[in-house]
Amino acid sequence: MAEGHPIEAVAQTGVVEMHHEPAAFGISAPGYVALSMLVVIALILWKKVPAMIGRMLDAKIATIRHDLDEAAKLRAEAETQLAEAKTRNAASAGDAAAIVAHAEAEAKAMLAKAEADAAELVARRGKMAEDKISAAERLAIAEVRAHAADAAAKAAASIIAEKHDAAADKAVVDRTIAGLGRLN
Repeated sequence: MAEGHPIEAVAQTGVVEMHHEPAAFGISAPGYVALSMLVVIALILWKKVPAMIGRMLDAKIATIRHDLDEAAKLRAEAETQLAEAKTRNAASAGDAAAIVAHAEAEAKAMLAKAEADAAELVARRGKMAEDKISAAERLAIAEVRAHAADAAAKAAASIIAEKHDAAADKAVVDRTIAGLGRLN
């Protein structure tokens, strides 16, 4: 195992050594420790420390129970508020859907009204255009008639002037005078 070092073996013997302990009034140090522990325990019992510890623990337990009850109430209140919030959320989602549907319906109605108004405007403008065209036609016809009447009057005047003399006028005047004497 070890290189060049001899292994030493130590033998143990079963010898017990006796020590002398100091003692006062015949009580040794461990006895005094035990006696002082009994005095401390007696004082603790005489001053009712276990009852005080029990009351302190009971007070702590009551405080913890109160805190747990408070936490349970707060949790119930939070769950109630969560349920109300979910209800409001669902209601507002329904309201939003209704608003969107209403807006879409209004948009469709506006579009239909705009289309109807546009069709009416086109029809009205068409009618106005037709009225203007027919008025222009009437005016053109009246102008043509006026020109034709002017031309006919001028032609008749020139024909009458050429072919009509005083003798022809005398016969017409005589016929007219003769017609005046008779009543219709």
